[in-house]
Amino acid sequence: MLAAVLGLSGADVATVGASATELRHALGISDTQVGLLVASTSLVGAMATLPFGVLADHVKRTRTLAIVIALWGVAMGWSAAATGYEMLLVARLFLGIVTAAAGPLVASLVGDYFDGRDRGRVWGWILMGELAGVGFGFLVTGDIALLSWRAAFVALALPAFALAWFVRRMPEPERGGGGTGPDRMSLPRAARYVLRVRTNALLIVASTLGYYFLAGIQTFGAEFTKKQYGASQAVVNGMVVVVGLGALLGVLAGGTAGDALARRGHAAGRVTVAAVSAALAAVLFIPAILSTNGLGALPYLVAAAFMLAAQNPPLDAARLDVMPARLWGRAEAVRTVVKALAQALAPVLFGAISDHVFGGGKSGLKWTFLVMLVPLAGSAAILWRARRTYPGDAAAAAGARSAQPPQRGTARGAVSRRGPRPSGTG
Repeated sequence: MLAAVLGLSGADVATVGASATELRHALGISDTQVGLLVASTSLVGAMATLPFGVLADHVKRTRTLAIVIALWGVAMGWSAAATGYEMLLVARLFLGIVTAAAGPLVASLVGDYFDGRDRGRVWGWILMGELAGVGFGFLVTGDIALLSWRAAFVALALPAFALAWFVRRMPEPERGGGGTGPDRMSLPRAARYVLRVRTNALLIVASTLGYYFLAGIQTFGAEFTKKQYGASQAVVNGMVVVVGLGALLGVLAGGTAGDALARRGHAAGRVTVAAVSAALAAVLFIPAILSTNGLGALPYLVAAAFMLAAQNPPLDAARLDVMPARLWGRAEAVRTVVKALAQALAPVLFGAISDHVFGGGKSGLKWTFLVMLVPLAGSAAILWRARRTYPGDAAAAAGARSAQPPQRGTARGAVSRRGPRPSGTG
């Protein structure tokens, strides 16, 4: 169910891009206005994530998630019924607000549903659902949009109501421990605490750099493939499917590998898997970008996508490891805001560097992608550094989770009202 939640969210975002041509013709709008539909939804959603992060730490999560998924269906139906661009934009803004609940609620539920030893593998399955949803949006609802862009949105609205019904019947897991300190933190105070935990801050930065590079690929990858390899649209679609399969295998393998290392006594096994994956992804993209033959570049692209995706499940599990359970929702909200800003900035910077630094065209995109591998390699270096602080911060968070609420008349086992203190190693 949690994989389906992220999958539905990913499918909706991808559908707008896949329906861009039909939207332009039907509503008489420009590429800039289509881009605004996507960017505004993402940015509004990022801001709305913060209050949903607070809710995730205080309310019944399964019921709240079911309600917002039903509202997704309403927003998608509203989008399908739009009679003009302004109405469609308002509907998309509303959708951005309600879909913002997914990240904090899903992260908090994963933390309480599943044992810490298996969270990497579990995150792999959940993120596989998200990737499958994106693929569905591009390939299936994109084809539906050729017949009717309204039907493409309806095709996502109907499953939303069914998914809300199933999620509502999921059992609400018991929350992790940690006393009442984290519960009483205001959002600004909780955000400061989340970023004060050194390992968590490093993981957020590294993960954001990876998503930044991915956002650039999603925006300009098809154009680069056509120009660099001389590929037709049909060939590009086929390459997207094959590379996407590599990414699906990557999320499954990355989470499982991180869990396996942790079980074998490697305290920072999850972070190690993420660091190695990020470094190999940066290396594997080089021959793929320099090649002028699509068939020769395809194995490198598949391997690079595998490694790029493999780092995400162990990172998601590691972030839960270093946070007290009562802060999981707000911690994920802070991370989502940073990630969304990077993803919104990436297309602008990729395009500006290609046009104004490297002269645009095939050569401009090629050198831009090569330069943008530097932040991806930097994320690997940051993760390698996080290996040193992870064990101490994970131990501190585990201690906070096992602490009992304050008892009347005694301070033994109590957690400070200021919340658990970050590990000294951080």
